[in-house]
Amino acid sequence: MQSFRLLARRSAGLQPRLAGFQGFQQWGGCGSCALRAKATLAAEEAAKTAQSRWSYVAFAKAFPFTNNLIIATMKTSAADLVAQCVIERKSLKEVDWKRNLVFCMFGAVYLGAFQYWYQVNIFTRMFKGVEKFTTQPLAAKLRDTAGLKALGAQTALDLGMLTCVYLPTFYVFKASVFSGTWDAAVWVKNGIGSYTTNWQKDFYDVFRVWGPADLVCFSVPLWLRLPVRHVVSFVWTAYLSFARGANK
Repeated sequence: MQSFRLLARRSAGLQPRLAGFQGFQQWGGCGSCALRAKATLAAEEAAKTAQSRWSYVAFAKAFPFTNNLIIATMKTSAADLVAQCVIERKSLKEVDWKRNLVFCMFGAVYLGAFQYWYQVNIFTRMFKGVEKFTTQPLAAKLRDTAGLKALGAQTALDLGMLTCVYLPTFYVFKASVFSGTWDAAVWVKNGIGSYTTNWQKDFYDVFRVWGPADLVCFSVPLWLRLPVRHVVSFVWTAYLSFARGANK
């Protein structure tokens, strides 16, 4: 009987220790869960930070039209300023801002919006397999007969658009700024008059510059088509501003 009582006392003394040990285990388990939760949260935040870093390539692929519109507007304005300040050696006070406005408007409406519509949306409908052709390596492109025919056809159509739509549109935009009237009929009359006066030299310049350039532009991936074109167009626009941009 006495030994039984002694054993009961020892068991009672062990219970608080066991309870404390179990509590320690629970605390340790909760601490481990908290650490894991913090690590997971940190990983998610790091992933969000990496995704939130701005990438031009990702933006250009996701929003090709907006990308083209921004580039076209800024490029034509900058090219005109280069022509005025570098080629013509004008100071900023002497810059013809009306002339610069012509190029801003023309860049946004024709080069930014209309050019994207027909060179990307229309050409991809007219010529099946264009997207596949533009993503191939150079060696594969040279063996793709159908793709090369489509490349030649796109180049020929674009040269026709440049000579018969692009140039008249530019001269009408120019007339709308410099004519001093809101009469659209006057803009068209003056613009077409300038177009017919300069057509021979303008046609020659268009073919010698844009013939080779189009072969390159229509060979690169679609999302890169117009950004690459704008590189050539910057030099072309600076020349056009110098040769045809002034009010004369």
